[in-house]
Amino acid sequence: MTFIRKVKTASGAIAVQIARKQSGQIVQIDHIGSAHSKEELDLLITLAKQRMHKGQMSLFNTPNMEIGISLSKSYSDLLFNLLIEQYNHLGFDKLNDKDFAYLCIARIVEPTSKLDSIRVLDDLGIDGLNKDQLHRCLKRIITNNYRDEIAKLCFKYANQITKKGNPGITLVLYDVTTLYFEVQKEDNYRKPGLSKERRLEPQIIVGLLVDQTGFPLELHSFEGNKAETKTILPVIKAFKRRHGMIDITVVADAGMLSQTNLESLAQAGYTYIVGSRLNKVPYGVAQYQKTKELTDNQIITTQTTIQSNRQFNRQRIIYQYRAKRAALDRRNIKKQIDKAERIVNGTTTAKRAKFLSVTTNDKQLNQVLIDKAYALVGIKGYVTNLNKPDQQIISYYHQLWHVEQSFRMSKSDLKARPIFHRKRDSIEAHLTIVLTALAICKTIENHTDMSIRKLVKTLRPIRNGVVVINGKEYPAKAVIPPHIKSILEKLYIAGH
Repeated sequence: MTFIRKVKTASGAIAVQIARKQSGQIVQIDHIGSAHSKEELDLLITLAKQRMHKGQMSLFNTPNMEIGISLSKSYSDLLFNLLIEQYNHLGFDKLNDKDFAYLCIARIVEPTSKLDSIRVLDDLGIDGLNKDQLHRCLKRIITNNYRDEIAKLCFKYANQITKKGNPGITLVLYDVTTLYFEVQKEDNYRKPGLSKERRLEPQIIVGLLVDQTGFPLELHSFEGNKAETKTILPVIKAFKRRHGMIDITVVADAGMLSQTNLESLAQAGYTYIVGSRLNKVPYGVAQYQKTKELTDNQIITTQTTIQSNRQFNRQRIIYQYRAKRAALDRRNIKKQIDKAERIVNGTTTAKRAKFLSVTTNDKQLNQVLIDKAYALVGIKGYVTNLNKPDQQIISYYHQLWHVEQSFRMSKSDLKARPIFHRKRDSIEAHLTIVLTALAICKTIENHTDMSIRKLVKTLRPIRNGVVVINGKEYPAKAVIPPHIKSILEKLYIAGH
């Protein structure tokens, strides 16, 4: 015998169940739901009757028990809660600006215009925002100097994570990129310059300082035609002024190498590791090559001095030969030689090539330049005043890929470019949002080993909603699969 029964629960609700008896014993119970009002109780009893009599024809003219069910709204509540939890975990909630938090989260979920962010936030369950609120938020970012506070909070978080029995942040990595604008007319800030993307539009230069995991610490922007070598000192000085840090090693690529930079870093008390561009075969390497061939991972060092504070400080240049790098260099040289030969033979319309010598009446290969290129294959230089083993210096330098990864994330996942803002304050506010979003993304990636794009794609379809049953609205919670719960546990929000 199958029947519907009502059971009062410990919380005071009434549970509606379908029970089946056999030989006087209840052998099966299907729980339909718990009601907290008469309307919910009537609805659950109706649902229970439908389920109990499903597929059976009635002998009597029973009233129609059809139930009207529709979905009023759905939203990615789980994804929003995950991101806002990480925002708060980093301490950014100290800004006490919900609109700023919403803009940062929208930038992560679906990078788009500030106005279209309203649509993205509505899909996350945040409604009631308007464009005036967002524009006022952009003004607050500049007026209240959010960038300074975000930088302090990022440093505090990174320093705590790094310590764990270690001395904290001792290594920072610096690099620059360019962000272009969808405008043709330049101004004092947006200027055409040497573009990383080989574009002709006006641009700005962005300098990013990160720790050795790629977590952002500082972000500064400069005029689009500013030399890369002139960007590192303002960023390092701001970092020192903000945190009072001196016992830090600064790592940068060869684009930052200049005598002025090295002297200024040494004068400020910093140690440094900077890549070295090789325009000629180093003397020590040339002397060695006279009698022997370089072997894989071989290191040759030379000692030099630089002057700072009227003192001469020792530094060394480390040269390392890598067989894998040499093979790649030789392939690239061969391609350039082939191109030059095609121009000399007249089989291509190209006019320029790296190893081509052009005179008024003649075109020929530049054999001197070719020999020089072959003499440098596989060799990379590193300039440093840090008293550490050579191999450790090289290892530190190769961590620069973390900055490049952060730049790729900001450009692709966070769509930092192109920029459509016109005024510098709006551009700086936009970059502050990108910096904050980048910190959240790096935290999530470091804990889950998932790219932020994959995480958003995985969590966004898991949606809460509002269901309308017979004209009355009911909240509907998302069903969270086990593999999603494991992700949440890594991010310390398993309770959501």
